Amino acid sequence: MSLFDSILGQVTNNPTVTNMAEKFGIDPQLAAQAVAALGAGHQDERDTIEVAAEKTGMDADMLGQIRDAIGGEGSLGKFAAMIDQDGDGNPLDELTDIASGLFGRK
Repeated sequence: MSLFDSILGQVTNNPTVTNMAEKFGIDPQLAAQAVAALGAGHQDERDTIEVAAEKTGMDADMLGQIRDAIGGEGSLGKFAAMIDQDGDGNPLDELTDIASGLFGRK
């Protein structure tokens, strides 16, 4: 399973992502895809927004707004750095916790 698919599985139907989608007036599924694509895109050597746009077909401006809403490029780096801190073999629970914290849920 790809990093994109793993993250998408964790953020789909997440209340935090749903709230963000409402804020931007987009479908929650599309917001989940954007968050997953941004997370996966950060690991790529190319521009994060460009990679996310290729994966989702979303407008780069909207992806930039979503990136900024979750804390910017630095937060995406933190996602990568904090992967699997508890050593349970599932880095996605950490990503979900971080995203929830960024959106004021923790």
